[in-house]
Amino acid sequence: MPTGANKGKRYTYVWVSLVILVFGIIFIPKIVNRLKGKSVVENDRMSMVALEKELSYVVNNGKRRKVPEFRFLNQDSVLVSDKDYLGKVYVVEFFFTTCPTICPIMTKNLLALQNTFSEQEDFGVASFTINPRYDTPSVLKAYQAKNEVTDPDWNFLTGDFDAIYQLAKEGFYLPAEENSDAPGGFEHSGMLALVDKQGYLRSREDGFGNPIIYYRGTVTEKQGVNEEGEPQQITILKEDIQKLLAE
Repeated sequence: MPTGANKGKRYTYVWVSLVILVFGIIFIPKIVNRLKGKSVVENDRMSMVALEKELSYVVNNGKRRKVPEFRFLNQDSVLVSDKDYLGKVYVVEFFFTTCPTICPIMTKNLLALQNTFSEQEDFGVASFTINPRYDTPSVLKAYQAKNEVTDPDWNFLTGDFDAIYQLAKEGFYLPAEENSDAPGGFEHSGMLALVDKQGYLRSREDGFGNPIIYYRGTVTEKQGVNEEGEPQQITILKEDIQKLLAE
């Protein structure tokens, strides 16, 4: 005859088994559906893996890459240099105001960053126009107002054509060129660069332990994934900005 203690253990095993069974019936199909629907994407994995990990330095030829010196006029016709960003965490983009394709999405994503870190005096954005002949300070000022940019450390920068292109290609290794066949007459990257308070390029690592270097600026958090299956990276960029602000 089973004792009272053995009966209690048997009932406990039965209840545990029932809980496991119910969990399997209810939750496992949902997890499988998420995987099939691709809602568990690169962002989820990268966030879970990298949240507690220090951001990597972007290295070239064994040396940490630092933002090179620059000096351009902003939307208020004030000269702004790389030195003005020292002590701040900031995001860099290359854009132009008449861009009909990716720039409006990039601006929307940068506005999301602005609104997230609106209370942070040591956060900023540097937007370099690749069409400086048209994007004069007054044009950039109008663009700032149109898009409700309020961060005093978000500068829209213009100046010498060759100097800006040299900064894009040799300073950040981001493609930018005039192309009459491209929408708006210019081709450029939709990636965003993250810079720490000392002026070094930083990023989290991918699944293989390599810095991702840049963050995708052409997919919004609301979109989640674009038509090519590329996930948004604004969520992880927010996380990484917060890390650098805390350093």
